[in-house]
Amino acid sequence: MCITGVAPDARRRRYWMCDPLAARRRSAMTAAPAVAGRRLRPAVGLAIVLLVLIGVNVATHVVHAFALWVGPLLAVALVLFARRAGLNWSQLGLSRRHLWSGVKWGLLAVAVVGAVYVVGILVPLTRVAFLDSRYHLAVSGALFTAFVVIPVGTVVFEEVAFRSVLWGLLSRHVATWRVMVISSLLFGLWHVLPSLHLASANRGVGDALRSAGGMSAVLAVAGAVLVTTIGGLIAGELRRRSGSVLASAAMHWATNSLGVLFGLVAWQLAG
Repeated sequence: MCITGVAPDARRRRYWMCDPLAARRRSAMTAAPAVAGRRLRPAVGLAIVLLVLIGVNVATHVVHAFALWVGPLLAVALVLFARRAGLNWSQLGLSRRHLWSGVKWGLLAVAVVGAVYVVGILVPLTRVAFLDSRYHLAVSGALFTAFVVIPVGTVVFEEVAFRSVLWGLLSRHVATWRVMVISSLLFGLWHVLPSLHLASANRGVGDALRSAGGMSAVLAVAGAVLVTTIGGLIAGELRRRSGSVLASAAMHWATNSLGVLFGLVAWQLAG
């Protein structure tokens, strides 16, 4: 309990006589705004993350300057940045409380993607979509790409960037469906540079756009952005339902890595 009074000096300042517990509570209440004030402003945090993404995209697909280990290192840096900006582990989709939910939804996503790819590889009309020259590899190369290069060099950084840090920063200020739409659109645009040569690298895409002539590259990029945006929405829904980035990461891995492994089969069948 605290008692207020008036100091017997000329300035008549108000004074407090408090018990120690009440004093500590009052001190904590007055200190809280100061701590919150030191947090990064939301717009500044988002701008910094977007600038990092642009830099990584250009360095990876234009300069070709990134080693395999850089992605995980940048992912850790983004998480530390997000924590400094005030996000907790649950907001980042990295809490232990949602770990098992993430595992369950992730395994379901892998099974669904695998089933779709089995059907795709069995049907001659869709099998050609797996014939991508970028992944026309020997068995050892395909396995290394599927289980090391893609998860370490691609999935970790992209999931942390789009479904963890960006998701967490946005979710504090807009509704969840807006978070899904914005992060998915950005995820789609992220694939502009990687898909510049898609029409020439993928036989199925090249055959489908052959009649477009000089516009084939533009249409391939637009199609890639559309497909990856839709994929981002599905990954975002997995993230939302499970509360864990692990679920969307599992789907992301399955889409890319199983595509490489099934592409190995498609190249063998194509002779």
